[in-house]
Amino acid sequence: MTQYISLEEAKALPFWRRPVSLLFLMALAMPIAFNTWSALLNNFVIEVADFDGADIGLLHTVREIPGFLAVGVIAIIIFVREQVLGLVSLVLLGAATAVTAWFPSMGGILTITMLSSIGFHYYETVNQSLQLQWLKIEDAPRMLGWLLAAGSFATLIAYLAIMALWETLSLSYNIVYLAGGGVTVIIALFAMVAYPQFEAPTPQNKTMVLRRRYWLYYALQFMGGARRQIFVVFAGFMMVERFGYEVHEITTLYLINLVANIFIAPLMGRAVGYFGERRTLGFEYIGLVLVFLSYGGVYYLGWGVVVAAMLYVLDHMFFGLAMAQKTYFQKIADPADIAPTAAVAFTINHIAAVFLPVGLGLLWLVSPAAVFFLAAGMAAVSFALAMLIPRHPTRGNETIFSAGLPQAAQ
Repeated sequence: MTQYISLEEAKALPFWRRPVSLLFLMALAMPIAFNTWSALLNNFVIEVADFDGADIGLLHTVREIPGFLAVGVIAIIIFVREQVLGLVSLVLLGAATAVTAWFPSMGGILTITMLSSIGFHYYETVNQSLQLQWLKIEDAPRMLGWLLAAGSFATLIAYLAIMALWETLSLSYNIVYLAGGGVTVIIALFAMVAYPQFEAPTPQNKTMVLRRRYWLYYALQFMGGARRQIFVVFAGFMMVERFGYEVHEITTLYLINLVANIFIAPLMGRAVGYFGERRTLGFEYIGLVLVFLSYGGVYYLGWGVVVAAMLYVLDHMFFGLAMAQKTYFQKIADPADIAPTAAVAFTINHIAAVFLPVGLGLLWLVSPAAVFFLAAGMAAVSFALAMLIPRHPTRGNETIFSAGLPQAAQ
């Protein structure tokens, strides 16, 4: 029989069965499947399906469609608890990843990518909601940093295995995908059985929520989704296409990112708590402007593979500071709005993501540098938006324009 307990009652459980432990378990499970898929993707599609820049853009457009439809989570949680939906989504992500190599054609790759993406995006939507409901405001920045570090540690183990065994055992794409996806499925099924259903103190709204006072959060989400696509789609593709990186070399870059995140992510969490969301996000966006401009220099100035690899690592590290968007929303949100707004924000985040990869894939064929210069412009717009966050955001003080104004309900 399913056990339902409140967050207060959960404090009496053994530590490994408490809500925060479940958050850490999920943080370990998701990256194993997703990053195994990501690490092999560029080489897999180029070697098996002969993809070019336009094809990879189409693939990522398909991958982002479920993110655009993440608002559908609101309808699902009317009938299915968020915790259950999150774990079922993890199972779908892992299972789809496991069978990726069974479909080595354009149509097969697009289909299995769509299925894994539904699992990934619905999991991420629910996971963000559960984090903000289950973590106290004063603890959230620090704990989000540790959750990011935990995910990096899990992925590190997977990448070390790929690096050590890919050439040594002459592993196939099929074996690695089966292993990575299978581990995620096993962890998710264990979590379904081992943990009770946790009840947050505030029931969540089960209808779509769009409030005027959240407009800055929506804008930051939109720009973040547009900018992120350029890194996710084209930064790794550049390393393979321009510099001929092989699977173990791409994995080495990921490995460096993961080691850095394990140590730096908790410090990032502390930085958000100490400096505040405005300063932290401002620092992130200035850094990203410089990184994307430098990516363009790889093409216009002929910078070599070492510079490109360093930029790739810095790029990834700056994105870790985006946790400040979560804590900003947690501070300004009505507690009952967290779940529906997480779904709406994911959809907003993916509006540009659905259209950009294909368009930018075509631009890539003409000028790869132009793609990165466009990303620098997006980061600059994000910086301007971040400067509108007040030093101490709260309900009724959502932007620098709202201080002292009566709090609006909508």
